[in-house]
Amino acid sequence: MDLTPYVDNLRHELAVAADAGGDEARALAERLTAPLESATRLTLLNALSAAMGEVTRELAPGSVDVRLRGLDPEFVVTPAPAPEPFQETQAPVAAPATALAPPPPPADSDDGAMARINFRLPAHLKGRAENAAAAEGLSVNAWLVRAVSNALDGGERVSPPGRGKDSGGRGFTGWVR
Repeated sequence: MDLTPYVDNLRHELAVAADAGGDEARALAERLTAPLESATRLTLLNALSAAMGEVTRELAPGSVDVRLRGLDPEFVVTPAPAPEPFQETQAPVAAPATALAPPPPPADSDDGAMARINFRLPAHLKGRAENAAAAEGLSVNAWLVRAVSNALDGGERVSPPGRGKDSGGRGFTGWVR
């Protein structure tokens, strides 16, 4: 990306502003434009880097990097891996009551298969979700994943093996000496 047109435009705008101040202001503006060119380029690069940081956060796991080639920045886009196509499957046949099926993975487990969605939330709910996540020491994303999982599982929390309803009530709580 060539920054020269932007630097030239700023130089022109400074000259127009200086014209309103008379000959002394015009002479001062002409003396300042050359030393300000490198500061202008650096400021533009900082703004572009910050903007690409925001773009990268939205594209995650993809990214956009800013690289400097000579005096001009270059953008390097790394796309996110292509998502696997969605395939609808038939509902599994229920196993006999005597068979023991392994419990589903916990809501916050990382089984490697992730999908990205855009989720719009009213500002007042976003604040409440952030507070709830912080209170539990979780990221908002992890808290939302757990909340969705709990909602889809009928409000039941997935218990570790040997605890909860699946173990026949054999779990113990309390203090031991």
